[in-house]
Amino acid sequence: MALARNGMKTGDNNQFVRLWWEVADSKFNSTANSANEAVQSGAKWFPYNKGGEYRKWYGNNDCVVNWENEGACVIGKAKIEKRNVQDYPNKLKFLPSATWSLITSKPAFRYKKCNISDIAGMSFYPYDDNLHYYLGFCNTIIASEILKLIAPTINFQAGDISRLPIIIEKDKKEIIENLVKMCIDISSNEWDSFEVSWDFKKHPLICYEADKVSVAFEIWSKECENHFNQLKANEEKLNSIFMDIYGLQDELTPEVEDKDVTVRKADLQRDIKSLLSYAVGCMFGRYSLDTEGIAYAGGNFDDVYWKYKGQAALDKNGEAIEGSYAGISLADYHYPKFHDTDDWKTATELSFEPDADNCIPITDEEYFEDDIVGLFCAWLKKVYGEDTLEENLDFIANALGNKGKTSREVIRNYFLIDFIKDHIKTYQKRPIYWLFDSGKQNGFKALVYMHRWNADTIGNVRVEYLHRIQRVYEKEITRMQEIIDYSHDNKEISNATKRKEKLQKQIKETKDYDAKIAHLALSCIDIDLDDGVKVNYEKVQTVDGKKMQILVKI
Repeated sequence: MALARNGMKTGDNNQFVRLWWEVADSKFNSTANSANEAVQSGAKWFPYNKGGEYRKWYGNNDCVVNWENEGACVIGKAKIEKRNVQDYPNKLKFLPSATWSLITSKPAFRYKKCNISDIAGMSFYPYDDNLHYYLGFCNTIIASEILKLIAPTINFQAGDISRLPIIIEKDKKEIIENLVKMCIDISSNEWDSFEVSWDFKKHPLICYEADKVSVAFEIWSKECENHFNQLKANEEKLNSIFMDIYGLQDELTPEVEDKDVTVRKADLQRDIKSLLSYAVGCMFGRYSLDTEGIAYAGGNFDDVYWKYKGQAALDKNGEAIEGSYAGISLADYHYPKFHDTDDWKTATELSFEPDADNCIPITDEEYFEDDIVGLFCAWLKKVYGEDTLEENLDFIANALGNKGKTSREVIRNYFLIDFIKDHIKTYQKRPIYWLFDSGKQNGFKALVYMHRWNADTIGNVRVEYLHRIQRVYEKEITRMQEIIDYSHDNKEISNATKRKEKLQKQIKETKDYDAKIAHLALSCIDIDLDDGVKVNYEKVQTVDGKKMQILVKI
């Protein structure tokens, strides 16, 4: 009825496997339906099914493999590089299949297509058109109980799955397949609601016509609850149908426990944190409010966004006179190139402009209007409107739960302390936003977007941002000293003394940091996205064989 088998073994996953967000979007193909399509696309990276955690119906889509030119590097060079590899027929690659994890707490089967399978992401390929029927059976209590007998060690090999006795009941085939397709749709929609999905379109909290984050979250929460309940009901219905087919009504019960339903309900703090992450993506141009999915992830940034807003003067032929601009900085990106136009003058202006130089400072106090909190407030106003800004800030701050006297302080402290921790965890220690961090005094912190990195990034961060904050600290220290010298208010003097001490620690920290970062800035280190985060993260912090810790540890 179906062929169950192992997938590919590269012999060196560090060299050939990445998480999909590490590589350039232009080199990644997630839609090839056959090996021939994959080769013809000219892409380098393709979805790689490595199994993953307990999850039914759809998901665990995060890895990619270098299968350029039919895996020429992976398979073709294996003997020379003395790697132990395993391959499987090209005719099976990229075909629709059902997959499961080699080692898992209990069986959980998922629908897959357009992918290559790893040895730990085994799959079965039907000889007929019954894939959805087989998938439905495999996710029932009946299959689970049988597999307990076949593989009591919860190590599910291809041979174990091929021994499952499947009865095709033609009269019930249509209802079973419809239920399974609904389960796949619910699971895939939930998976794609988070930015670690390559089919992510927009953050769910900006998809509704709401001017308040609280209202959007309420709608989202109800949707999640409905989807959860529907999926649970579908699974119980499938259990009942197959119990009927196998005559096990008196032996088993169809009920499914909530913990075994593998779509997530809404979670206020998690979803608000992910909203902030999406906003940061918009700040860097990875995402845009004007298009779905990824707007930019590698390549020439100027091929995605136009800088010019418009010229004030035209010549007699109606052409713009060079240098005559309408007071708009040429460093700002105002127009998208992802709309159907090849002329910025006919493009619609961006709803929210990405940061011009790929560096967003995070300060412990409000020193700059264009720091991350200022940009986030501007983003909120664009999405939800200016009238509800303060209410939205309050709602977000309450959800985050960080310390602070005001909502802005709470949000600032989240970005200062916890954002990068959450980002590193969400992106499985392969972050796409890299944090320059001077140390425990929070003297200097700034985010950059890995896909916009170039040889001048470190130098730009040092000169335009690190030196800038040092000048601010020096002015503030002078101002605190004046208060200490001339104020007659003991409380004011005490506060100024404490703040001066803090600022002195911060400026010392930034100067020590400057000494480290200077060596790297002079080296003009660029990166190759194909090498992945782990390699590039070390590369940009190493000069003359010596590691300079300028980025937060991952």
